[in-house]
Amino acid sequence: MNVAAAVVTVSDRSYRKERDDESGDTLQRLLEAFGAGRVERLLVPDRKKAIAGALTELCDAGEIRLILTTGGTGLDPGDVTPEATIEVIDRPAPGFAEAIRAAGINHTPRAMLSRAVSGIRGRTLIINLPGSPAACRQSFAVIEPVLGHALEVLGGSGH
Repeated sequence: MNVAAAVVTVSDRSYRKERDDESGDTLQRLLEAFGAGRVERLLVPDRKKAIAGALTELCDAGEIRLILTTGGTGLDPGDVTPEATIEVIDRPAPGFAEAIRAAGINHTPRAMLSRAVSGIRGRTLIINLPGSPAACRQSFAVIEPVLGHALEVLGGSGH
């Protein structure tokens, strides 16, 4: 599927270049293997305004059809990716986050601590993913079977 996608990594340490963005690298490779024609990458700090601003800018430019965020979905007081996502979406699409959580419990009971959300802004699908490369791979495997169809429908091709 030739779609423009973006990976938004939410991490203070990666933003400050204190740590490599391994989760972002992992998601970029997965999206390219999925058939994304272009994958933009953004690194933002764990700040609601920065996350919401990046998501809004990517969506409203009109070219990006899929945004995968990585990081900032846990219980830590600084984890605000879900709140930023909720702030920018027009409509929720909870099935993606629900399926990721449900499947994640098979790998670790800590998956139930995820507060990740998913939704739509305009014609862009936004899905929050966990912050580790392994959890990104596991999560992408859960959503990949329906991702193409979801993007086609969201693009206006009908059911």
